[in-house]
Amino acid sequence: MKYSDLVVWQKAMDLVTAIYKITAIFPNEERFGLSSQARRAAVSIPSNIAEGHGRKQTGAYINHLSIAYGSLVELETQTQIAVRLNFIQEDKATTLLQQMDEIGKMLTGLRKSLSEKNQ
Repeated sequence: MKYSDLVVWQKAMDLVTAIYKITAIFPNEERFGLSSQARRAAVSIPSNIAEGHGRKQTGAYINHLSIAYGSLVELETQTQIAVRLNFIQEDKATTLLQQMDEIGKMLTGLRKSLSEKNQ
């Protein structure tokens, strides 16, 4: 199985697209601030899933999934900040946060499964 066959990777890629679209409407002065940080965090999620899968070692894979999860919660926080600053409407943020919640559950499940297999 390739990393691109993983549903969690596919959903993370969809999230990247959504984040790029939503941050495109942020104020220009945020281009190197919150917008850039949110984009980097979003890109980090599928990137770490792919990198961990490519390591071919369960321990390294679990570590990269943990990094992906960290980037995910970072992105959740940045989304909430964007709402507080009125850069994102509440309904759009809710949709993004639901996507993130689903990805988070999938990452947790995959990490757990790999950990059990590794023991």
